[in-house]
Amino acid sequence: MTPPPPFSYTYSPNIPELLLGLKCSLAISTYQTGKVVIFSPKDQNQLIQLPRNFDKPMGMALHNGQWAVATRDELIITTNSAGMATNYPANPNTYDSLFIPRVTYHTGVLDLHDISYTDDGLVGVNTLFSCLSKFNADFSFTDMWKPHFITDLKPEDRCHLNGLAIDENGKPKYVSALGRGDSAREWKEKMLTGGILMDIDSNEIIGDALPVPHSPRIYKDGLWMLLSATGEVVKVNLADGKYDVVTKLNGFVRGMDRIGDYLFVATSKLRPNSSLFNEAPVAKNSVVCGISVIYIPTGQPCGHILYNTSVEELFDLKVLPGLIRPNILNHSKQLHKTSVITEKEVFWAQTEAKEDQS
Repeated sequence: MTPPPPFSYTYSPNIPELLLGLKCSLAISTYQTGKVVIFSPKDQNQLIQLPRNFDKPMGMALHNGQWAVATRDELIITTNSAGMATNYPANPNTYDSLFIPRVTYHTGVLDLHDISYTDDGLVGVNTLFSCLSKFNADFSFTDMWKPHFITDLKPEDRCHLNGLAIDENGKPKYVSALGRGDSAREWKEKMLTGGILMDIDSNEIIGDALPVPHSPRIYKDGLWMLLSATGEVVKVNLADGKYDVVTKLNGFVRGMDRIGDYLFVATSKLRPNSSLFNEAPVAKNSVVCGISVIYIPTGQPCGHILYNTSVEELFDLKVLPGLIRPNILNHSKQLHKTSVITEKEVFWAQTEAKEDQS
């Protein structure tokens, strides 16, 4: 039999119709393959995949027409210019939005995990330095908060700080980490059972002994979180730090977003060269890589997108609300440098051939 082509995937028949009904597309980042991928509905029966190359993309954030992507050593801010999308040279009259790089922070290697827009600008989970960070033109980062048990900001990934939840007022409220150590990579000693959830305001640990927590998110009905080692999607009781399992998925869960009554969760396969991850409870199941859709009123999965080849690990997942056929440009082909955007008009630069003819 002929092997499937690279980046081939399958999806449940209801996914294109669901995305059309919700008026949205989905975006995932996969540092393993170096891509940001957009899934959009072509019609009620077909799904379209649009991959873009980025250097180790991880956390992503969207707000007011901006889409930020954290990469290996940069934080790239793109802005939607619908006017440029209509006349996109490579494929005109196709896209309803086009995110073009406007600002790049050359941060150096910080191992940025979750990033989020807040009432005070863009904030990132600086995993390597074990703190929350802000970004400007003066430094690689400025620290704005760290756990009380971290004594120095050193590039040692002491507790593997990874997740960030923003409250309804746009303020950072909770973080997740894989441990509470204060020495280089101390979290690895009890990685599968040492996870914590912290309140940023009080600097107190409200959830302990968690099995690899990721992606804490505050929604209208409370605090949700992923427990990667068990494949569980949970809701946290903030009064006592305990949690209720909403559903369990066959994969290493990391990356989550919501629109309406639907929760989209990214699942990854386990790394075969990691003995610790292979000891995780989820390793006993047949793990898959892709996106699971959960209908919140029932707590049950109701659809999926699964990769057959090439992609084994996802990092982040974002819903792109109101966008049916979005596109994003990267740095690799330098196409963004041929765009000129003013407050009133947009222009694609003329080619040299056309300039010579004129």
